Parts: sequence; structure tokens; C-alpha cells
Amino acid sequence: MCSLVTAPSSMARVKSSDHIHSLPTVNLSSIIGCRQFHHSSEESFLLLSSPNSPLIMAIVLHFNPLLWTRLAALAFSCVAFSVAVHGARTIPISGDWCIFCWAFSFAGTLLVILVELFGLQMKVPVSWKNFPITFACYAALLCLSASIIFPLYFLKNSTGPSTIRDYRIVAAVFSCLATIAYISEVSISKARPGEVAGYMATGPGLLKVCETFVACIIFVFVTDPVLYDRHDAPKYCMAVYCICFILSAAIILLCIGECTGCLPFPFPRFLSAYAMLAVVLYLSATIIWPIFNFDPRHGGNRDRPYSCSTESGLCSWDKRMAVALLTAVNFILYLADLIYSTRLVFVNV
Repeated sequence: MCSLVTAPSSMARVKSSDHIHSLPTVNLSSIIGCRQFHHSSEESFLLLSSPNSPLIMAIVLHFNPLLWTRLAALAFSCVAFSVAVHGARTIPISGDWCIFCWAFSFAGTLLVILVELFGLQMKVPVSWKNFPITFACYAALLCLSASIIFPLYFLKNSTGPSTIRDYRIVAAVFSCLATIAYISEVSISKARPGEVAGYMATGPGLLKVCETFVACIIFVFVTDPVLYDRHDAPKYCMAVYCICFILSAAIILLCIGECTGCLPFPFPRFLSAYAMLAVVLYLSATIIWPIFNFDPRHGGNRDRPYSCSTESGLCSWDKRMAVALLTAVNFILYLADLIYSTRLVFVNV
């Protein structure tokens, strides 16, 4: 039997057999009773107990928009990869990538929900101020890439049984819904002006997630086939991509692991110096890459070859153009990062 009791404070207590008991973890298989405590409009404690044991387990439930957004993202990503695996008949590489995006997003979201449901934020070896929003941002980008790739490879000029096409349409639709849900989660979780929050919840933190993701896409294009071995200038651009990616990824890992205080120099000063360096490096790469890939004087081809229209997927010229555009995108991201960084105020807590 379940009973609903209003708790006078954020610390819930249960009176059983005229004694006050603490809230340790018990075996779920022996639990058959439950009591629920409300101490605010958005949070409650679900207390599960066994009639043969005074032990009680507390599960913290947060009834707020963030929870419902995560549950929606969990459901949408689950449906997307389940339908794709069951009946979409995907092909290797592109299909595997889309399924990985949905499955990874589903697994990570489930982990975040369970950790918060059982109140284990203080026991996980990561900064819970930074990890959930970082994962949500990566999940949004992964699902966005799957929402673009999946229709291009499996719906455009699709032939075959209508049942397979229906499965593919459902997977694509739920991939788009998952993307919207993850973007909504990031929007809800991000820091507001004047609010004290983790670095990854701020504008520069979220921009670094986007910067690393764009850099990963650049790496995919420039390595298959290798596009930077004809001149030294494209090799310089590749070095720029690698250096900025490594430093941005290191900053993300330092924030998630709460290791920023271990640096031998002030973290805010390092962020400002790195943002300035990255803007200069990407500005040079934005100028150099098109010159040495599309200028005929340097062995490039300004016009798209006719052979590209007959190839399936992207040809070499298309990939060079994609790298040029993504380099410009990352330059804009790093420039915005630099501007946002000047407005941040770091506090010690």
C-alpha cells in the first residue's frame, strides 16, 4: 500500500514502528511497499520498503521540464535505432554511423536519468554541473548528423519494398524529434546571465563541444582519401585542425573531471589565450585551404568535375569544398568563443 506524506523540509524521514530509520539501499527484489514524500512542487522522494525489513530506499524524482525533455529524447532515440535495426535494412558505414548516434544518445541519456533518479550525482567521478549538458550537446549534434545522413543515403532515390521505406521514414522522423529534444535539453540546462554554473553550461563551453564535433567531421573528409599531402600549406591546415581539436577536447575533459585547479597556471587566463590563438590559426586555415585546393595555379580545380555527378556519395572535390566550408564554420565558432569568453566571470566555489 502506498501513502502520500508531506515532508516539512528537504530531508525526508519515515516513521515506522515508532522508530526513525535512515535511508540505506536495499535489494529491489524484496521491495513490495512504497511511500512518497513531497517537499516541493518539482521534487519528491519515493521511499520503497519491505514489510519484513525496516530498511528504506529513497529515490529522488524531479518533476520538471528537464526530466520530461530527457524522457522524450530517450524515447525518440530508442525508437529511431530500434526501427532502423529491425526493418530499415541499412548498409555499412553510413547506416552503422546513424545507428551508433541513436544508440549512444539513448544509452547516455538513460545513464543520466538513472544517476539523478537515485541521487548518485556526488558518487560519480565526474562533475555533474558539466557532464549532463556536455553529453546533451554531443547527443544533439550526433542525432542532427544522423538526421541529415540517413535520409540522404536511405530515402533519396530509394527503391524497394514500401515496408522498408516506411521503416526508414519512421527512423528519420524520430531522429529529427530526438535532435529537437536534445536541443531543448541544452536550452533548458544552459547557464543564464548572472547565474553561477559549470563552465560547460556557458556559451564558451557549449561552443567548444561544437568546435570539436566540426573538427571530427573535417578529419573524416580529409583522410578518406588523403587531401592534404600535395603541398605543405594543406599540411599546415591539418596541423591547425589537430592542435585546436586536442586543446578544446582537453579543456572539456578538464572541466568534466574537475581538474582545472591542477593546472600550473590560471584556467581563465589559459582560456582567453587559447581562444585568441585558435581564432588566428583558423583564420589562416580559412584563407590557405581554398587557395591550395581550388586555385589552378596551385594545382587545384575551381569548377566541380563532371565525374562527381556520376559518383555515389561525395567525390574528392566535394570533400575539399566541405572542408573549406567547415573550416569557415569553425573559425566563426572560435571567434564567438573569444567574444563570449571576455564576458565570463570566474568564481571559486
